[in-house]
Amino acid sequence: MNDTLSVSLSGANAFSDFAREWRTRMGETFALAPFSRATVAGFGARSRGFRLRDVMFNRFENTAPLRTAGPRVGADDHVRLWIIHQGTWRFAEPGGAEHTAPAGRFLVQTGKLSHFATTPRTTVQVLVLPAAEIRRGRGMTASGPVDTAEMRLLTAHATMVSRTLVDLGPAGVDAARDTLAELARAAVRGGVDDVEPRLSPALAQAARDLADQRLTDPALSPAALARKLNISVRTLQRAFAHEGQSLSAYIRDRRLDEARRALIAPHRRMTITDIAARWQFSDSGHFARAFRNRYDQSPTDYAATAAREADVT
Repeated sequence: MNDTLSVSLSGANAFSDFAREWRTRMGETFALAPFSRATVAGFGARSRGFRLRDVMFNRFENTAPLRTAGPRVGADDHVRLWIIHQGTWRFAEPGGAEHTAPAGRFLVQTGKLSHFATTPRTTVQVLVLPAAEIRRGRGMTASGPVDTAEMRLLTAHATMVSRTLVDLGPAGVDAARDTLAELARAAVRGGVDDVEPRLSPALAQAARDLADQRLTDPALSPAALARKLNISVRTLQRAFAHEGQSLSAYIRDRRLDEARRALIAPHRRMTITDIAARWQFSDSGHFARAFRNRYDQSPTDYAATAAREADVT
């Protein structure tokens, strides 16, 4: 069974509304832990996630501190992977061992917990899956940085699954679930299988996400992105071969998209030469040729047409 969860709640009945939605979407397999009275009274959070057969993924942002009320949280046959982006996450295992992870770290743990807690304004992603998928012994705990290539692949794939789950058929659901497990293993072990074809969509998405953040950077290239992802250029190229578009073409098209927006911006002050330089085209002629190939007009004609249409409306 598969389902998605997307809620943003605050106010007097926020916790009860959230708990009801969680039970409906996530089911008893991923039962919501009992929380402290203070947590229930001050609850305010945003949650977005999904259940995918025997796997659950959720992104959670809280405005106030959270703490479970025990005595036990979770199941013996589950492994939990917490990815902390903001704030602090801590949990204790039966027997008293307590673990804390600040922003920028992940924690992975197998078996039941005695409790977990967060500081205010914490943003965390949690993946829960059968313990056998990670092959770690009960109660074993590990921690590491969230900015590894493997972790970026995992979160990129989870984001894609969240967006497309409702449209996936049975074969797609199986593939999405198995890739989550594969990437979780890679993140915990600190390595990734370069030739695993199921990883290609997540790898390509991670590269696109990085590229989108650096479109004005003159050093942006497939080689630079491969170094950032800690993989070979050949591996990255193979991932994009499945996408039907090269990474270089993706970077060029995204730069053209941004240049087009700059051309038709209200009260534009940048010249066409300025726009070409900002989006890393070698000169105005190169920019004009690439723009015409994409939009069937020169930059000058495109801007003029957009201005006339704006005047009419």
